[in-house]
Amino acid sequence: MSELLLTQEGPVARLSLNRPELSNAFNDHLISDLTALLQKLDADDSVRVVILSGQGKHFCAGADLNWMRSMASYSEEDNRADAARLALLMRTLNDLSKPTIARCQGAAFGGGVGLLACCDMVVASDQSLFCLSEVRLGLTPATISPFVIDAIGARQARRYFQTAERFDSTRARELGLVSEIATDDSLDMVVDGLVRHLLSGGPVAQKDAKQLISDVSHSTDQDACRDMTIDMIARQRVSPEGQDGLSAFLNKQKPGWTS
Repeated sequence: MSELLLTQEGPVARLSLNRPELSNAFNDHLISDLTALLQKLDADDSVRVVILSGQGKHFCAGADLNWMRSMASYSEEDNRADAARLALLMRTLNDLSKPTIARCQGAAFGGGVGLLACCDMVVASDQSLFCLSEVRLGLTPATISPFVIDAIGARQARRYFQTAERFDSTRARELGLVSEIATDDSLDMVVDGLVRHLLSGGPVAQKDAKQLISDVSHSTDQDACRDMTIDMIARQRVSPEGQDGLSAFLNKQKPGWTS
């Protein structure tokens, strides 16, 4: 059985973790395969939106227990290489040039929270539970920390990285980890609503918007940031997509990317 399922419906790619008997916990093979598939989707111009989900009862329970047992016998150098592969997965998902939506049901623990934090939007079940459980194993959520801290902020990370307490979807939305909450029966409906909004936007503009958010939020030079934003909007206004969008708006027509 394949550990990843991929279906594409027009411009929408649906990618699902497929280890339901293990609550979609990941190991080194799943990490490598998921990274490669995300890179392939990123390079595919026919893909406009990527939806990440998990088969079965839970979204992702974090690390596979058998994989964790093997890590315990690794040397420090082996563990460094292993952690680098997980870091590459998180960075690949976080930096994907296309809009990403996570569809979360059941539990999202440990690295599963990392996957959610790397997606642009998260639709979670009102029955979902979340936990950054690493300290209970004498570890830290080190590899996923840049993305989780970016999602929930350093102040909240001080609590949840150390207490390893479970929290529900309402709290996850308050923290900024979850975008929308839905019943299990309406998860797909809410996800599809976001997809419709995303497909109405220009794909190049959306790619630029993701880069804009990263550049502005990490900028420490106000003058350089100002110049970058000026250059971006000036370039977009004369670009083929910008000209198409502006012309369509002024003439009360639909832009070409919606066809």
